[in-house]
Amino acid sequence: MKKMSYVFGVLCLAAAVVYAAGTGTITLPKTGVTNAYTTGDDGYLKKGVAWPTPRFIDNANGTVTDMLTGLVWLKRGDCFPAQTWTSAVNSSSALASGACGLNDGSSAGMWRLPNRKELQSLVDLSKSHPALATGNPFINVYSAATDLAYWSSSSFTGLDFYAYNIDMYLGGVGGNSMFNDGYVWPVRGGQ
Repeated sequence: MKKMSYVFGVLCLAAAVVYAAGTGTITLPKTGVTNAYTTGDDGYLKKGVAWPTPRFIDNANGTVTDMLTGLVWLKRGDCFPAQTWTSAVNSSSALASGACGLNDGSSAGMWRLPNRKELQSLVDLSKSHPALATGNPFINVYSAATDLAYWSSSSFTGLDFYAYNIDMYLGGVGGNSMFNDGYVWPVRGGQ
């Protein structure tokens, strides 16, 4: 059974932001929802920027580039054992070429634990088991009903010792005590 508490919803919005040049407006990517249940719902309107094709590029060096966000992800979702939030932050920062199937020339300090919105951006709301886009090149992503969620680097405001996590089984956003275990999926790049 998942060790998630304070679950804030099963659905989440892909959080990558695209700035429309010269307009000062922000456009969010499509969520992936295609089933329409009523006029005006997300599946009916299908608002947002279309995902690029292909969405993910396997760099053949242990990394995957997300063409929607520009983020570079570790290809393996299972490189690290389940661990506490502080350990997850430290493990991500210590990651370097030669570990976890990486041969990209990266060094310690180049990788980090993604924030909540970055981790959510991987979720395709039209999918589950895992909640990732079909045809993605990631391997060994924990996404079974019995698996833990992936830690984000985003802590809760006003709730000490809690951080957000993302369940890759259904794509839900939740939270957990930083002292409990969760999975680690490092990223690099971004702002």
